[in-house]
Amino acid sequence: MSIQSHLAELKRRHQALETELRDAMTHPSSDSLAIADLKRRKLLLKDEINRLGTGVTVH
Repeated sequence: MSIQSHLAELKRRHQALETELRDAMTHPSSDSLAIADLKRRKLLLKDEINRLGTGVTVH
C-alpha cells in the first residue's frame, strides 16, 4: 500500500469516527466512556495522519 493510499484510508476512518462521535454525543443515553474511547481513537488517527503527512516516523 502506498503512503498516499494509506493516508486516504486513515482520513476516511478519521471521518467515520467523527460521524460516530457526533452521533453519540447527540444521544442523551450515550456512555461517556464510549465517547472518550471514540475521541481517543480519533486523536490517534489524527496523530498518525500528521506523522505520515510530514514524513516523520516514531518507533
